[in-house]
Amino acid sequence: MSSNRQDAWNQDEDVLLAEVVLRYIRDGGTQLQAFEEVGKKLSRTSAACGFRWNSFVRKQYKSGIELAKNQRKQTKRGAPQVKKEASPEVEQIKEATDLSVESIIHYLQRAEESVRHEEEIRSENQKLLNQIDQLQEKMKEIETQLYNYESKYSLLEEDHKSLLAIFEKARKMALLQGNEDKVKFQMDKNGNLQRLNK
Repeated sequence: MSSNRQDAWNQDEDVLLAEVVLRYIRDGGTQLQAFEEVGKKLSRTSAACGFRWNSFVRKQYKSGIELAKNQRKQTKRGAPQVKKEASPEVEQIKEATDLSVESIIHYLQRAEESVRHEEEIRSENQKLLNQIDQLQEKMKEIETQLYNYESKYSLLEEDHKSLLAIFEKARKMALLQGNEDKVKFQMDKNGNLQRLNK
């Protein structure tokens, strides 16, 4: 005895499920009977078929369900078949077969324009992406330069403070030695000022 399948449903199985259920609706049968028939054909449980029908497939076939119900009513009454309203799918097929050469050319021209527009957008998008890459590269360069300038500024600030300290030291030394006419200073190897003796 084969086990019931539990894999995902594919499109062919959905179509088979819809066809059988619609046939049962049209013929006056129950959906439960339809689920059992489909379950046997697909090696699935009737509950799985019912769940698939109610959760997904039924929404795709609303117009088909209405048409099947109308056919069932007409069959029960024994009334002669009256002209039925075609489903949207049938109308689309009819429209497709009634197309003129001009309408086909018009459709193809619109499709060509659409493709051309899409290519232009794609090209513009690529240009913008390239510009973004270039700007990011420039930003990295500028960040590197900024870091270098900040390092240099920090060194200059330290040198400035050292120079101010040297000036202050020289000023104090000049005040202490105010009696002498000329005071001369010389900077040693370490950057300190030394007073030169005459």
